[in-house]
Amino acid sequence: MIQVIAGKKGSGKTKRLIDLTNTTAKEAEHDVIFLDDDNRYMFDVDHKVRFINAEDYHIHSADMFIGFLCGMLSSNFDIGTVFIDAFLNLCHTELQDTEGIVNTLSELGEKHDVDFVLSLSADPNELPEHLKKYLI
Repeated sequence: MIQVIAGKKGSGKTKRLIDLTNTTAKEAEHDVIFLDDDNRYMFDVDHKVRFINAEDYHIHSADMFIGFLCGMLSSNFDIGTVFIDAFLNLCHTELQDTEGIVNTLSELGEKHDVDFVLSLSADPNELPEHLKKYLI
């Protein structure tokens, strides 16, 4: 399953994502991952959550990002939820170019029973149709 939290810069997306991450971690019977593009929120997520600064892994394209996720999933079968802050930055892509990435995430989620929760810096009313169906 994919869920999307969208909003303009400063609208509270990251706080909402962190709150959702911490709630999930308390109730989860699986591993919870939080991906970000820096370490700023490392101490805001529950200590049970595996916080990963994706910039440490030199991801420079959407394909590299998907490869990174596939590596994580293949090395840990207990991952159940992946929270991704700054999704567009991590994928190094523009909003209108996300359909293929989102489709791949959907396929990975179904195949490996993993949920993905993405935060997007974009007006929810201006999201492409392929993302609107995932808004929470």
